[in-house]
Amino acid sequence: MSLNTLLSSILLQLCLASLGLAAPVSTEALDNSWQYGTGGGLVGLVILILDIIVFVEVLKSSRPPVHKLIWCLVVFLFPVIGLIAYYLFSNRSSYQRGSGYETLA
Repeated sequence: MSLNTLLSSILLQLCLASLGLAAPVSTEALDNSWQYGTGGGLVGLVILILDIIVFVEVLKSSRPPVHKLIWCLVVFLFPVIGLIAYYLFSNRSSYQRGSGYETLA
């Protein structure tokens, strides 16, 4: 099994686990669509979508597999802080695949 397949499998399991944990905790605040602090609601959905975008971007990049795993774990364990750290400190432009053209000889 290649390392990319293994990382993809781990990422898929982490995404499925995060979907299971994103359900609202309390049933008392059903009329409050924001549900701060319960892991659900509109804010939780937006953060989940942004985290999935980061996972896809990291896995499609040309980073070494260990760096991909570390970034995915940081974003999974700390969704908001990891998301902000990734966009501020990851040097995304240098790891984009196909970001530039090669000159022809």
